Amino acid sequence: MSWLLLLLAILLEVSGTTCMKLSEGFTRLAPSILIFVFYGLSFGAFVFALKRIDVSVAYAIWAGLG
Repeated sequence: MSWLLLLLAILLEVSGTTCMKLSEGFTRLAPSILIFVFYGLSFGAFVFALKRIDVSVAYAIWAGLG
């Protein structure tokens, strides 16, 4: 389950980064709001994934794939 949460955190981070591009410098409202939603959910899923996965391993995978 922790590995799935880590994968979810990675996907949510990529979604947040994509919305950052789509927001066009925070001039478009919906993508601008979604940046914070996706990053918040990403960090939440990452924290839950850390309950079973070592921080060093989880962060390396998260940073590398994200």
